[in-house]
Amino acid sequence: MRAVGPVVSPTAVLFDMDGVIVNSEDFWVELETEEVLPAAVEGQAVSEGEITGINYREIYDYLDERYEVAVDREEWLEYYESAAEEVYTEKVDLMPGFRDLLADLHDRGLRVAVVSSSPHEWIGMVTERFGLDGEFDAVVSADDVDADSKPEPDVYEHAAREVGVDAADCVAVEDSKNGVKSAKAAGMTAIGYRTETNAEMDLTEADGVADGAEKLRSELLSRTA
Repeated sequence: MRAVGPVVSPTAVLFDMDGVIVNSEDFWVELETEEVLPAAVEGQAVSEGEITGINYREIYDYLDERYEVAVDREEWLEYYESAAEEVYTEKVDLMPGFRDLLADLHDRGLRVAVVSSSPHEWIGMVTERFGLDGEFDAVVSADDVDADSKPEPDVYEHAAREVGVDAADCVAVEDSKNGVKSAKAAGMTAIGYRTETNAEMDLTEADGVADGAEKLRSELLSRTA
């Protein structure tokens, strides 16, 4: 684990959902690299790190601006929306230790929120499946902001207002470069969460990087002691 930025004593911890609360990135990465991207940008190299953390609607716009896209926007959206229910209601599991970590943060009196590029409907599938309804002080989706989602700061700025805490007193947990950029641009401390799925992800802009669930727990609890 690498600590770069100053240690702060936060009053809120904000979690990305995909790859942080649930292991859905495993399934999205597989679908994108094996099916979606080969069909959408045939023969062109798009790295997974470019698009991880971005709302799926905005991924299409991103690709359309930079690559030759072989599918229309409607086809793109339909693919993601039809895949989401299976991913979130059948395939995913909670990330190791998350439920216990959540309980520890509640015991310390911290505000806790979900801040995701996914639509509220997808987040709701996760909270309902794993009995997490009512466990968060705020649930924030990219749908809640008019501006672009991650890596822009708007979704995290909105989340800080929702939990009633200054952005400088928030710690965000993110597994993607775009998510880290978003939290940092909002003025928050960002902890990069490293797992096997994002082993090659550039998290150098984070204030600290936790390799696995135990290191993440240690990092957060040391900052909230």
